[in-house]
Amino acid sequence: MSIALLSSAYFGPVQWYQKLYRHGIALVEHHDSFIKQTFRNRCVIATANGSQILTVPVSVPPVSPQRAKGEGSGVRISDHGNWRHIHWNALVSAYGDSPFFVYYADDIRPFFEKRHTYLYDFNMEITLKMCELLDIHPDIRPTDRYMTGEGRAVDDREHGEIADFRDVIRPKHPLPDPSFVPQPYYQVYRQRHGFLPNLSILDLLFNMGNESVLYL
Repeated sequence: MSIALLSSAYFGPVQWYQKLYRHGIALVEHHDSFIKQTFRNRCVIATANGSQILTVPVSVPPVSPQRAKGEGSGVRISDHGNWRHIHWNALVSAYGDSPFFVYYADDIRPFFEKRHTYLYDFNMEITLKMCELLDIHPDIRPTDRYMTGEGRAVDDREHGEIADFRDVIRPKHPLPDPSFVPQPYYQVYRQRHGFLPNLSILDLLFNMGNESVLYL
């Protein structure tokens, strides 16, 4: 059974959900140190003005010398800047006219109304809901320790060989991923900006609805 190792993601990109769908088991890193400017606390959507980054403000605990204690799980969500209101309004503005926004809005809105303490737990709740809406059923497990390895593969005694996508799926300087070739689909502003690939899974869901799984 194929196993993917992923970083936690806030409404992760299409590529991230492709790995959930195509691998038998998905291990989501629970013990990494927090790194800025990653999909852990940001997603990218398509707006009338082009792509827009939505970032969740966080409070990061001091880094301990032993990563196995789970700094990643201890990152707290900050209430700074009324970000929940800003993010939801940005989604309404960007996707209010998309074909399927009205069908999924009631499922997505609660993530911007309820306060969550920890970023990892928040992301995991989002992931489970998105899998439900996409109608995919991955075996998702948090890692029980920091997974070390070189390059694209991790050899683990318990799980065997694991495909490591932690540095492959990131906003800046991602590593090559031959298994992911973005396929164009309908986007509200495609005629204005051209097709914008690998945006947040929300972009695919709001535009393609129950056909989204065909693109994973």
